[in-house]
Amino acid sequence: MAGLIAMRPGSRTRLCHRLRTHPAGKGARPSTGEQDFIALIDGIRQLVGAPIVLVRDRLNTHVSRRTRELVAERAWLTVFLLPGCPPTHPTSTRSNG
Repeated sequence: MAGLIAMRPGSRTRLCHRLRTHPAGKGARPSTGEQDFIALIDGIRQLVGAPIVLVRDRLNTHVSRRTRELVAERAWLTVFLLPGCPPTHPTSTRSNG
């Protein structure tokens, strides 16, 4: 399953998702791939009819070469990647035990 929240000023917020079942067996892809994510984003573009700003994590399919190529083909899509790990607050303490 892949999902996102679509927000547009003056419109209601929408939770959009794409559910895909995968065939079982050796060699079958066990997760959602690049084409699946791009198809979801293209569908959201049709829904909102406006440019999209997408903020996402660094899942391997989100940062793959193929995904970067697919994103580059869409002038209406701006992508920001979240940091690889959360920043440490300077006043935080960690317990080692």
